[in-house]
Parts: sequence; structure tokens; C-alpha cells
Amino acid sequence: MKTTDRGRTAVRAEITVLSQVQRALGHRLVVASARGLSFFGEHGAGWLALGLAGAAVDRTRRRDWLVATAGVAGSHAVAIAVKRVVRRRRPDDEAVRVLAGTPSGLSFPSAHAVSTTAAAVLFSRLTGRRLEPVLVPPMVLSRLVLGVHYPTDVAAGAVLGALLGRVVGRELDGAAR
Repeated sequence: MKTTDRGRTAVRAEITVLSQVQRALGHRLVVASARGLSFFGEHGAGWLALGLAGAAVDRTRRRDWLVATAGVAGSHAVAIAVKRVVRRRRPDDEAVRVLAGTPSGLSFPSAHAVSTTAAAVLFSRLTGRRLEPVLVPPMVLSRLVLGVHYPTDVAAGAVLGALLGRVVGRELDGAAR
């Protein structure tokens, strides 16, 4: 099998998974929720607003909240840079319904997954609660429900966001000493 054949087979497998997710979760309320998450996560804006709210409310750890919020902004910037290097196009197949607009036609990695995971990792440190299992799955699934990302886009985005969150988290740990 040629590399291009393998690549096409991999894309077909992802399209199959994507269309199955859409069939299983395509209820109008799920789609409406996914659109809400999409809006909240666009450019990391919802996470940035929450981080700034944390800085405003938790005055004793204001610097930590601002560092974490800057980490979320930086993670979004890294995702956009990777998208521009990789240049993978968004899903475009008759089996997939695209249910939301996107700022670009680039797909890998999912910037929503990157910034959400980074926010979950960083805000977990500040709240003392494990936020990743609560915040990340709904956001990554929303990108599939809306048909705007392949499964590997969101998986890679979550991994990249976790790594970036941990890197910035070291700064928070260093500041606590």
C-alpha cells in the first residue's frame, strides 16, 4: 500500500468515526450545546474571561491567575501557529454535516481543544479541583458533533494543551515557593 493510499484510508476511518459521532449525538439540544461551547471557546475567549475573573476575585493569588490566563492565551497562539505549519484542511465529505462556522479552513490541531485543556490544567492548580475530566471531553466532543474537526485534531489538541498547561504550571509552582 502506498503512503497516499494509507493516508486516504486513515482519513476515511476518521470520516467514519466523525459521521458516527454525529449520528449518535446529533440531537438538536446536543448540537445547540456544542454551538454554545464553540462560541465560548472561540479564540480561548471564555477561558480568558474566567481567568481574568479569577484574578479579580482571588486577590491573594492574582499573579497566579494572570500567569495561568496568559498561559491559556499562549496555548491558543501555539495552536494557531501549528495550524499554519501543518495546513490540514477541515473535514469536507458528504458523510459529515458542518454545523458551525470557523475562522479558518485549517483543522490540525483543534485550537478549542488546546486552549480548553490548557485552561483545565492551569485552573485546576488554582482551584484545587480536577477540572480536566469535566471540561475537556465536552469541548472535544462538541468539535466532532459540529463536524469541524477530525478525531485526531481534537486528540492532538488535548495532548498539546496538557503539555503547555504543565509547562506554564511549573511557573505557578515556582512562584509558590
